[in-house]
Amino acid sequence: MIVKVQYRNCKKYIKLAEPCFSEFVSKVKTKFTIPAESHIDVTDNTGTEIDEDVFPDLVTTLDSCFVVWTSFDSPLVASSPVVTDTRSMTPSSSIGSDQVSVSSSKRARLEGIDETLDGRKARDMVREVLSKTPGGAVVMEDYKQSGGLSDSSRRKLVNILAAHMTEQEGRIPCKQTKEMTALGIVTLFPALKDPFSKKGYEHFYDSQSGTGFLSWRLKTIQRKTRPRHIHENTENQNTGGPAMSRDTIYLEDQLQGDQCREAISLMNHSNNSQLVLLKMRQTFQYRQCLVHDQEKSTILLKVFPRFLDIKGLVLQDFSLLFGEETASKFLEKWGIVFKDKVIREARTLPSTPLLQKLLNSTNIKKEDGNLENSEWDSDMASLLLLLHLLAPQPGGRKKTLKISVRDAADRLVKFHKSCPSLDTYLAETETNPQPYLLATGTTKADVHSFYIVMDKSLIPCQSTSSLAAFDELFKAHFVFRVKYEESLCSLFTFIQTTVYNIDVGTTRESPKVRELRAKLLNKCYS
Repeated sequence: MIVKVQYRNCKKYIKLAEPCFSEFVSKVKTKFTIPAESHIDVTDNTGTEIDEDVFPDLVTTLDSCFVVWTSFDSPLVASSPVVTDTRSMTPSSSIGSDQVSVSSSKRARLEGIDETLDGRKARDMVREVLSKTPGGAVVMEDYKQSGGLSDSSRRKLVNILAAHMTEQEGRIPCKQTKEMTALGIVTLFPALKDPFSKKGYEHFYDSQSGTGFLSWRLKTIQRKTRPRHIHENTENQNTGGPAMSRDTIYLEDQLQGDQCREAISLMNHSNNSQLVLLKMRQTFQYRQCLVHDQEKSTILLKVFPRFLDIKGLVLQDFSLLFGEETASKFLEKWGIVFKDKVIREARTLPSTPLLQKLLNSTNIKKEDGNLENSEWDSDMASLLLLLHLLAPQPGGRKKTLKISVRDAADRLVKFHKSCPSLDTYLAETETNPQPYLLATGTTKADVHSFYIVMDKSLIPCQSTSSLAAFDELFKAHFVFRVKYEESLCSLFTFIQTTVYNIDVGTTRESPKVRELRAKLLNKCYS
């Protein structure tokens, strides 16, 4: 079978044994000395693109010449922000190669596409693998339609690519292959790229920690073929977060020695809340020394008992630790940037009675008066929906069992009727070093007061707003240097890095956290 082909200003005949597109591409590269790694687009002489599935039919019927283009001189420009094989043709006679290069470069910058040689090569590799499987076509269509990937499509994508890697390189693919595959994913699907991570694809493969969706799938494959025991010393790694040692902001008015002890005694016996706030500020650095001393950190509330009756002390310490700008980020951003996106993303989850009740609660307002069927108020419901999106996972160093989202929510916030005594409630609860919120009121949707419960002590929250109370709960972890509750770790880590922007790049984040951040910050919600 003889086929006429044109590349740039040169025309040649190609001999094919059968109407096979891959054989055609291989012969073209050999005939015209095109680098083997180059991606080739094929059109007829009218500029209509020819795909692999129609090539066998056209090769036997097309009388005119096939025209081939490489990625360096192709006039084909993507017709939509979705990176797929669907492109439009601009006649070469009306646009110069310099103009094409500038246009492609500008488009790449606008769409966040990696146009480096490695980026193009990785993208083409992933696209080729997906195009050869029915599941891959479903993944690309899902991205094209929604501008993102559902959890099922993402799992399908990871399974296809992990299977391809093990097929090519065996049960343990090399690091470069895994990095190239992860790069190809976020280059082909730019909305999946994490804008907060160094490379953007660490939630698919992070070579530093060996985590990510691809890593997890490969480890599953490896586990099925041969048991593998990994012993990693992770205790000494700097992972950011509340337990991290950090330099505090320098304050000129800090008291030392006898003056500090006198200030502690004075404020512990004073009824003047403004004086207490002032003296707590002046003893901030001394308090930081206590929380960083493992032996003395447990007596912090005994040395500074005013945390238990003066509101706002947790907020003040956090502001002294990170500054006012960082301290205000959650309350400024949640309602404007994140809340609606979290609610919309939660609607894509498999429905459960609790999930549906929370979704309904986000639409109920206090002034409507219909609070009986509400599961918390709108703001608290949206935070618990975030917990559904970042549901606790089994495993970790302690090999803990997975707990339900309902149980995890109970470790975040509990409700207590206003009438019974709070002292009775504390006496009946177990000692828990991890702080959680206690809401008191007539119903969950009509809360009168919030408290932070820690080690059977009640720290009153300054605000009766559920959003402000959660903000204060988060800050208490840093003020008292307490690690996150394990089942809530992904939730608090997301709030820490994505909303407050604290310890970005040094905090260990699960791939689920990075994936959700990419969805919420990149995906267009209409």
